[in-house]
Amino acid sequence: MTAPDENRFDWQAAEADLTGPDAEVVDLDDARARRATSRPRPAGDTHFDMPLDETPQTGGMPVDPPAAGASGRRPIIPAGWSGWRNIRHSVRELAEVTAYRVGFHAVRAPWYATQAAFWSTVGVFRLTGRQLRWWWVSEQTGLRQAAADAGDAQTWHKLHREVKATRAWRALVLTAEALTLGIGGPIAWTLAPWWALTAGAGLAVAYLAHVGRPDDRPIITPATVAGRFRRVNPDIILRAYYAAGLGHPDKAHQQVEFGSTMARDPSGTGSQVSIDLPYGKTFDDAVKARGAIASGLDVAVSQVFITRDPSSHRRHTLWVADRDPLAAGAGRTPLLRCKPTDIWQPAPFGLDERGNKVAVDLMWNSVLIGAQPRQGKTFAARLLALYAALDPYVKLTVLDGGGKPDWRKFALVADRCAFGLAMTRDGDPAEIVLEALREIKADVQDRYERLSKLPADVCPEGKLTREIARDPKYRMPVRAVFLDEFQEYFDLGEISKEIASLLVYLVKVAPAAGVMFVDATQRPSGVGGGQVATQFISFRDNHQVRFSLRTGSWNVSDLVLGAGANSEGYDSSTLLPSYKGVGILRGASDATPTVRTYLADADDAEKILIAARKLREAAGTLTGMAAGEDIARESRDVLADVRALFGPNERGLQWEDIAARLAERMPEYYADTTAESISAQVRAFGVQSVDVKRAGKALKGAKADAIDAAIGRRKTA
Repeated sequence: MTAPDENRFDWQAAEADLTGPDAEVVDLDDARARRATSRPRPAGDTHFDMPLDETPQTGGMPVDPPAAGASGRRPIIPAGWSGWRNIRHSVRELAEVTAYRVGFHAVRAPWYATQAAFWSTVGVFRLTGRQLRWWWVSEQTGLRQAAADAGDAQTWHKLHREVKATRAWRALVLTAEALTLGIGGPIAWTLAPWWALTAGAGLAVAYLAHVGRPDDRPIITPATVAGRFRRVNPDIILRAYYAAGLGHPDKAHQQVEFGSTMARDPSGTGSQVSIDLPYGKTFDDAVKARGAIASGLDVAVSQVFITRDPSSHRRHTLWVADRDPLAAGAGRTPLLRCKPTDIWQPAPFGLDERGNKVAVDLMWNSVLIGAQPRQGKTFAARLLALYAALDPYVKLTVLDGGGKPDWRKFALVADRCAFGLAMTRDGDPAEIVLEALREIKADVQDRYERLSKLPADVCPEGKLTREIARDPKYRMPVRAVFLDEFQEYFDLGEISKEIASLLVYLVKVAPAAGVMFVDATQRPSGVGGGQVATQFISFRDNHQVRFSLRTGSWNVSDLVLGAGANSEGYDSSTLLPSYKGVGILRGASDATPTVRTYLADADDAEKILIAARKLREAAGTLTGMAAGEDIARESRDVLADVRALFGPNERGLQWEDIAARLAERMPEYYADTTAESISAQVRAFGVQSVDVKRAGKALKGAKADAIDAAIGRRKTA
């Protein structure tokens, strides 16, 4: 639609129409009131009761089904029995339920018989007592006693005569009953066929057991229990929203309105409705008030979910689940099919609260996973690693600071891996981590240089493409780095300074070069102090995608999910301790769902990794440690390197100058060296840190004589 040309519009004529004698002034409040009264209200919208649905409806039907036609008549033949296809479906469902019930009760039949025999014996005595009380007319005792207390002899005598006559008549009835049983029973036993005796005995036992059992002890338990679900009707929702402070029923322009008919969710697991908040109230206000809304609806907060409506910031969809949707697991991972994956496609991660599939796009992203111990943090990170492993063209680096068994099998496919912090046959894990990060940084820098030189028809946007990544001649495969318990690498003393610097650089720069990071920690608040602590925060805060399983407080939840998550209503500390593998996913899409991750236990992971190794062997992409290669580790002589920096007339250098010269002359080994890290390495050989004056400023550094002395001591040792 084209915008009107305001230069050609006759504004004077328009004003004359609005201000002329025939112009009509409209009272907006009256117009809204007329519109509200003319709008039909759904059935049940007249009370604040909370009725329950007898059975859940499926297929997105209204909670209160409307009449079939304008006459208000419902169809004579139900929809389930109208048409041959519906009849077949209904008969099949009925047969399935009947077969299930028969099997259920057949298994329990011996127990039913035992209970029936016991309670029928009790029933004999209970029935005898009832009949004796019936014969004695015990209910009249109170009337005669009242007449005696009142001194009313005439009434007492009248009641006495009536009770004597009633007892005499009832005695005859009981006598006839006893004679019938005493004489007719043996005759029937002798003459009646077996099937009649069996049926009679069964009926007698069933009746006596019914008489004898307590009211709260049914003998036969139902095979199926019809669920009862809270009906969502307008009154309940309005009460909840007004109680949560999201509007006021009696103030102008502060009423909550409905943007859709209340209906069952298409999955049949809850009820939903579109809500229009008053002007000035926002979606964020509704998210913050989620707990208060749940209280107003009288359900658990885990059953209430609020979804943004893109058409208006004051409109959202309210979904109330029949049961806690997060209590049920998402099931086994689809990766158990062991089919090749494609890292350029999103990785299957789990199901959201409404049963929708959730996937995480790993390309160009870095993922942070945080949680308390034993909440499924490692399983969630490993799930993404298994997806990457099944793509034979992805180069894996797996570094586990905790040393848990969960990651050990990745040695089958990982180019480089390190587990724990204790010395292994492969060397010191901390040194392996440092060397791996150095190599990745050098690769990232080399990639950027080579990508910038590729022609536009090969590299259209100056960034890695799927074709380049899978073409061996370019030597730029997608790389995936997985760090579990990465806080351990920030708390190793002096070596942590370089590791921290490398990690901060890579998490900022590497994803755009096709090197993704998935990092998990149980200490998102940080470790250590000084520069390392600052770098930890920088590393943590530079992840695009955040997944937080249960945390101890909203503060920790905000550290994982990112600043402002709690103010938007996302708080992983509200997740129940019983939830395993359940967390809030933020940054992967426009929505922020609560995800139940797929399960891949140790056996599943081993099966997938064995298949992943076979795929890599077939593709010829098995490299590094997984291929049995001995990764060369060149050990640098730090003292000799530092001594070589001194000029002929220089007897001392400040640590800043030493770090700068090392980075300039030997960048392949000292590109990220800082003054603090090189100082620590040199002082470890007994070289003292002293004041060195240069350009009129005295700063800490090292003397050439002290370095020479340290080299001499090493030779004589």
